[in-house]
Amino acid sequence: MLELFSKFLQAFIPLFVAIDPVGLAAVFLGFGRNVPSVQRQRVARTATLTGGAVALGFLFLGRSVFSALGITEHDFQIAGGLILFILAARDLTHSANEPDKMPEDFGVVPLGMPLIAGPALIAALLLLTQTMGLAITLTALVVNLGVVVLTLHCSEWLNRKITPTGMRAISKIISMLLAAIAVNMIRRGWSG
Repeated sequence: MLELFSKFLQAFIPLFVAIDPVGLAAVFLGFGRNVPSVQRQRVARTATLTGGAVALGFLFLGRSVFSALGITEHDFQIAGGLILFILAARDLTHSANEPDKMPEDFGVVPLGMPLIAGPALIAALLLLTQTMGLAITLTALVVNLGVVVLTLHCSEWLNRKITPTGMRAISKIISMLLAAIAVNMIRRGWSG
């Protein structure tokens, strides 16, 4: 039993780091700063379902899809990094005086894909399936998605504690961090 728990932790921790639920909650608050609470919770559910579906798809079919398309995990990292960079740059150059216009389905892109189910998670899933087995990897993924649901749900509490000016400041800081994460993803994909 202890060995099984140890294997679970060895799968859970890399997936937790790849998803980064705490950072995801901050990004979620930044993108959803002008979205009503009820709709924000709907977006959180959509993001988790999208990320979960994409992760499951790659868990079971990832290597086949990459092989069929002739792409590598590094190509996928570069593409995900470019998407994140464009979103971050758009938010950074967006004036506070302009009305915010985030699409209603921002739970799908960028939250569900590539933030929850991004290149880091997909690469980790493919590796863990080979080293830990499908059952342990799948269990660790499901538990991590549960943590995502919990952190996104608790982000409402944080949102109530922060002023609109504070939210704008956090949003710009998060966008800067997203740009840096995007550059890192592109660099790692390029050097790989």
